[in-house]
Amino acid sequence: MQPLMILSMKGGIKQMDILKEITLKNGELLILREPLESDAKEMIDYLNTVGGESDNLLFGKGEFRLTLEQEMEYIKKVGNDPNMRMILGFINNSIVSIAEIRSLSRKRIAHNSEIAISVKKDYWGNGIGSAVMEELIRFAKEHKEIKNISLGVKASNRNAIRLYEKFGFVKVGVHKDYFYINENYDDEWIMDFYLDK
Repeated sequence: MQPLMILSMKGGIKQMDILKEITLKNGELLILREPLESDAKEMIDYLNTVGGESDNLLFGKGEFRLTLEQEMEYIKKVGNDPNMRMILGFINNSIVSIAEIRSLSRKRIAHNSEIAISVKKDYWGNGIGSAVMEELIRFAKEHKEIKNISLGVKASNRNAIRLYEKFGFVKVGVHKDYFYINENYDDEWIMDFYLDK
């Protein structure tokens, strides 16, 4: 990983590691890195924005209700847990994606992990989802105890399903009427990716 120098809001300089830099289909530079506690407010703002941009997340506009202190504590928890990784995607120093992978903590199921990915609507179709997915899978492969990655996706979210299938995820089950949005029900597909196959 290569270090990146970034100016903070107060003009001080912080050093952090870049996980990856990618030139997107639209020519913009995407920088992937892990979050800092100082990212908490922008992360909350981002999540409350993307919640209103589509019906594909578990929360809507303004429904992400962690306080700044709670979000900072969560960022610290993720940073201290070797079985979790959160990835922020930045374009022009603004968050355009947040993703996470975490292994389950109980010993009997610790070989399983779960992921979640979100991308700002203005940047859909530019390869951000693929770039983030590659990093999540790389993290899982580096943890030899992880054998399976699971995710849930709204059955009508065909673009996301195509992305997951491209990476080798397969549908293994359905939660009938899992989502209730705008007075309509939609199923959730459960999809798995097996690292040892």
